[in-house]
Amino acid sequence: MVSIGIIIFILTVFNIDYESYHKGCSQIEFFLKPAVVAVGVPLYEHLERIRKQALIIIISQLSGCIVGVSSVVIVAKLTGASKLVIPSLAPKSVTIPIAMEISKVIGGISTLSAPVVSVVGIFGGVFGYLILKLMRVNSPIAQSLAIGTAFHGIGTSRSMSISQNFGVYSSLGLILNGIFTSILTPYILKILNCLI
Repeated sequence: MVSIGIIIFILTVFNIDYESYHKGCSQIEFFLKPAVVAVGVPLYEHLERIRKQALIIIISQLSGCIVGVSSVVIVAKLTGASKLVIPSLAPKSVTIPIAMEISKVIGGISTLSAPVVSVVGIFGGVFGYLILKLMRVNSPIAQSLAIGTAFHGIGTSRSMSISQNFGVYSSLGLILNGIFTSILTPYILKILNCLI
């Protein structure tokens, strides 16, 4: 969070527009994509255990995706967010490259989605496991799946620092939530627009 504040300060003081900054950071964004793919190696090593729990994992990830997108859209609508901001917030729980693409497709502002995703990830990396403990979620698999689903790469990095087992399930949550959010977000938004 400190680095985000420093970057905002530097951009403001030196009057650097976001487009120029974003263009300069394109190499970092490029390397984020293969970094996401790299989480597949530990998954492969634990494939047999994951297969045995596949149905429960898929149901939990679908639920996490629907609740994650719906909750932020409902809160944004109730607080009066604009029609451009709402779709920009919807993909908050997936990695930045995925969130930016989803945001573009559903009519949001992709450059707004990126910092929102960063803040969500940092929050989850710092407070995610504490929140789950306070909510009495004691299963390591449930904890790590939830962290990966809600707090994407930064949450998964935190999970990896706990243990490989936590990292594997968090990676799985990150990947499945990325897939489900990419597919379901436009439909969730349509349904919520009809209801609210």
